[in-house]
Amino acid sequence: MSGPTPRSLVFATDLDTLPLDRVVERRDDHLVVRSPGTPSHYWGNFLLFDDAPVSGDGARWEALFDDAFGGEPRIRHRAFAWDRTDGEAGAAEEEFVARGYDLDESAGLVAAAADVRPHPRENRDVVVRALDPDGDRELWDAVVELQVAGRDAGHAETSYREFVRARLADRCALFRAGRGSWYVAIDPATSAVTASCGIVVVEGRGRYQVVDTALAYRRRGISSRLLVEAARHATDAYGADRFVIAADRNYHALGLYESLGFEPAEDVRGVCLWPRNG
Repeated sequence: MSGPTPRSLVFATDLDTLPLDRVVERRDDHLVVRSPGTPSHYWGNFLLFDDAPVSGDGARWEALFDDAFGGEPRIRHRAFAWDRTDGEAGAAEEEFVARGYDLDESAGLVAAAADVRPHPRENRDVVVRALDPDGDRELWDAVVELQVAGRDAGHAETSYREFVRARLADRCALFRAGRGSWYVAIDPATSAVTASCGIVVVEGRGRYQVVDTALAYRRRGISSRLLVEAARHATDAYGADRFVIAADRNYHALGLYESLGFEPAEDVRGVCLWPRNG
């Protein structure tokens, strides 16, 4: 998984989480990022530019995307990001949002492994465990359904379930190679999966993936317990020395992450045009 590394820790760890067959290629003022086996993954097949868009970049960037991905008919989206950490949006509104693109505004939070700390009101009842990438089929199925239930509006249920299964299969290949685990919090009374997340570890960088809590179990201190227990396991088992979480800049859980020892470190942007209900 060698290749060019972005300056942003958020984008660098984004690439860490991509499939083993991912390809990163330098071209002039941008990186071409490909995930050949998962063409429906928007942020696995995108262009990462050195700087924010300026006037006229809408058409130019789209032409570059078509040149890079035009030979793959299964890619039905366009996605662009820029390797800055200061939240600079440039001409994103005029060049992309005005033409139907979604603006992705993410906060990157970072914590040293030694700084991740339990929340005083964490749930002590749930059982947190790492999943076997080659077993635990019922628990993996529950993780799939948890992610499907939390999907963004506009994603059709059937196709999104297929996408989730493909991405989890990609991550399991990473886990088999010793690059992290997927974790679940289980209600001991019902054996239900109440929350889940993954951590992919590359060169000491641990990147959280898809932190989800089932609707019926929210506001019970389960996510805070899961996040901390997962970090401890990833530190002991895979040598993670720092952790990265990327979340929507307006996401309600940012305060929770900070209470666990994470500090805001980056403010990153991207735009994506994707087929609704598909």
